[in-house]
Amino acid sequence: VQLQASGGGLVQAGGSLRLSCAASGIILEDYAIGWFRQAPGKEREGVSYISSNDDNTYSVGSVKGRFTASRDNAKNTAYLQMNSLKPEDTAVYYCAASPFIHGDYGDDDQYDYWGQGTLVTVSS
Repeated sequence: VQLQASGGGLVQAGGSLRLSCAASGIILEDYAIGWFRQAPGKEREGVSYISSNDDNTYSVGSVKGRFTASRDNAKNTAYLQMNSLKPEDTAVYYCAASPFIHGDYGDDDQYDYWGQGTLVTVSS
């Protein structure tokens, strides 16, 4: 099983990026997807999620209203659309997959598979 995250890079504040998470070895449609990030010197935090059974999506905290998670089942790929980026969004972003979430989507212990991370840098 492999999750291949890509799409990170350098962007100016106010800009947009779309991250991709291509899966192999699993059918992503059957999994809940979480997008997490870790900024330098900080703990990893969850930002956006997609449920496995009904594809409900939601984002939390400071990214709510700016970031949106989605997936393309035909491509077996998940995405994180990030708009109105801010310097404080600078972090390594990870995708993760879980066959079933009990309660808190932000509990990273519940995810079985992780991508390798992709760096997003937002300049002011």
